[in-house]
Amino acid sequence: MTALTAPRHDWSLKEVEALFALPLNDLLFKAHSIHREHFDPNAVQVSTLLSIKTGACPEDCKYCPQSGHYNTGLAKEQLMEVQKVLQQAKAALETGASRFCMGAAWKSPSKKDFPVVLEIVKGVKSLGLETCMTLGMLDVDQAKELSQAGLDYYNHNLDTSPEYYDQIITTRSYQDRLDTLSHVREAGMKICSGGILGMGEEETDRAKMLIQLSNLAPHPESVPINMLVKVEGTPLDQVEDLDPIDFIRTIAVARILMPESHVRLSAGREEMSDEMQAMTFFAGANSIFYGERLLTTANPQADKDRQLFQRLGIHPERRDVPVDDATHQAALQEAITEQKNSKLFYDASQASSLSDGAERERKPCGLVV
Repeated sequence: MTALTAPRHDWSLKEVEALFALPLNDLLFKAHSIHREHFDPNAVQVSTLLSIKTGACPEDCKYCPQSGHYNTGLAKEQLMEVQKVLQQAKAALETGASRFCMGAAWKSPSKKDFPVVLEIVKGVKSLGLETCMTLGMLDVDQAKELSQAGLDYYNHNLDTSPEYYDQIITTRSYQDRLDTLSHVREAGMKICSGGILGMGEEETDRAKMLIQLSNLAPHPESVPINMLVKVEGTPLDQVEDLDPIDFIRTIAVARILMPESHVRLSAGREEMSDEMQAMTFFAGANSIFYGERLLTTANPQADKDRQLFQRLGIHPERRDVPVDDATHQAALQEAITEQKNSKLFYDASQASSLSDGAERERKPCGLVV
C-alpha cells in the first residue's frame, strides 16, 4: 500500500515557486493525487457563516467594507442576541451545514460583549454543529475561555505575505496575527487560517503566504482561500481582476503543501463559474460556505450549490454526530429558554444605535474567512 504524503513544515520558496511554475495539468495531477490520499475526492465540507456583529471595525484592512475607515454604505449593527444566533444555527443545520461559523467586526472582543459570545458558542455547540468564530485578536485568557465554552475552530487569516502585508493593513502587525494563532493552538482549539488573492500581490506573495501557513505545526485544519470581492468605497475597489487560472494554481499548491487540511473556497465564489469551481475541487478544494450570503458579500444560493454538487457527483462531507432532529430542536429550545432567563441575554434589537431596519436580513462582512 502506498504511504500517505506526509505533511512538511520546511518548504523553501524555491520549491514552492517551482510548483507554481509547473504546467497546469501536471500541477493539478499532483495536487489531486495527494488529495485522494487523505480525503474522499467527492466529499465537500459544508459550512454556514453568520455575522454576529457588523460594521464600524477600527481596523483599516483595505479589502473590507466593515472598516470604519471607509464609506461603503454599510450600517453599523450591534452584537446579535443569543436567541437569534441560535435560530440561524438551527436553520443552517436544516440546510445541510455541519459547521456554523460566526464573525464579528472587532479588532478584539470587548469585555462587555465577550460573556455573550461565550454563551453563543455554548448554544450553537448544543445543537450538534461544529463551531467556528472570527473575532479579531485574542489574548491568552480569551482563547482559553472560548475553548472551555466549546469553540472548535478559530478563524484568523494571515491575508497575504509578510512582505506585502503593510500594503493592505497598518492597524495590526503580521506578528499580532501569528500570536493570536499561537494562543488559539495553545488553548486546544483548531485553526482556520488562510488568505486573500487578487489584492494586487505578486505570485511570490502567494507562495510566501502559503509557506507561512505550512510552517505552522501542525498545519491549520482549515485553509480558506478567498478571492477578493471588490466593494465600492474600499481602496481596492479598482484593482485588476485576478486570473482564474492563478486562483486554481494557488488552491493546488495549498493542497500539496498542506495535504491533511481542508482547503476552503470562501469569499469570491459568487464570481466563479461552475466550471471554475469544478476545477478547484479537482485541485484539492474540499470545503465551501453554503447559503446566500458570506458576511456582507454575496454567495451562491443554497439551491444553486446543491445543483452543482449533483452535476459533479459531489456530496456534503458527513460528520458522525448521532443526534436526530428532535434532539436538535429540544437543544435549541433549551438553549433559548436558558438565555432568556440569563443575565447575559442581550437583545441587540433594543440597542439605541440600531436603525428601524434591524430586523432585516443581516448582511455580514466582506470579511473573509
